[in-house]
Amino acid sequence: MHGPAKGLFFAISYPILAAIGVPANLVTIVILSRGRCGLSGCITYYLIAIALTDFLVIISAVILNRIGRIYFQNSVLSTTPACTLTNLLVYFTRDASVWLTVAFTIDRFVAICCQSLKTRYCTEKTALLVIGIVCVLSCVRNVPFYFTYQPLYILDGLPWFCVFKPSYYTLPAWQAFGWLDNILTPFLPFLLILLLNALTVKHILAASRARRRLRGREGHGDPEMANRKRSIILLFAIALSFLLLWVTYVIYFLYVWITGVGYRTSLDFKDPRYIFQETANMLQLVSSCNNVFIYAVAQTKFREDLKKVLLCPFTKLTG
Repeated sequence: MHGPAKGLFFAISYPILAAIGVPANLVTIVILSRGRCGLSGCITYYLIAIALTDFLVIISAVILNRIGRIYFQNSVLSTTPACTLTNLLVYFTRDASVWLTVAFTIDRFVAICCQSLKTRYCTEKTALLVIGIVCVLSCVRNVPFYFTYQPLYILDGLPWFCVFKPSYYTLPAWQAFGWLDNILTPFLPFLLILLLNALTVKHILAASRARRRLRGREGHGDPEMANRKRSIILLFAIALSFLLLWVTYVIYFLYVWITGVGYRTSLDFKDPRYIFQETANMLQLVSSCNNVFIYAVAQTKFREDLKKVLLCPFTKLTG
């Protein structure tokens, strides 16, 4: 995510992404903070944390990293210190967003499949602790990237842009760090979310059959099944969205890993592999601005509160 895409499609798409992502995440944070969506405290904390990190991803990766360098190439954002700082912010926020999604998936897996652990793990206190640990580790593990950059060139004593030092590609320690970075995000989260949701589906199907046999009917009017259904729909909507929008990135990562061809850094929009690489980057950024739409579809109370928030300015004007 270091070099900005300059094709017309990307030059138009990134501002649209920012125009949608910033207000969408802010509205999501406001609505969830009101606590009127009928969600438990721990679920609410996880969703607010995801929305906040997604908002920071849009600010750092889309506005500062992409739009800033497409439209303001000779601004302070293109100097080496600013470029390095922006890249670090992208790493921090991206990892936090991804691993908070994993943490939320684990929380719902425990709540649905591990009843003996549910009362101890699925609490507001645990949620806050997990969110804090994820955010701290996301920052700490990406700090080494600060030492991997050098200026592309120096003009009148001022360093411009940032590229990886040659040692990043040659020293075994940096090579290992690079592989670990790609495995931790997104390969391992992708596999964990896929595995946990598969296990959750298996448990739900078995539990539903057993409950129907026990009650002697199809579960109509069963309040426990209704509550569980709402939680499951939300979990699966978030997980499925994550998997679909990150699958292209994962496929490209596996292609680079297997073939050893490396990532494209030159801006060649006639190169199909470069187009595929940038498309993968954009799709994983889209995953940071679509949760408000997922919540609106999956949660009736969220949808009702969203309507109130959106209509609030007009209500005040006509009141």
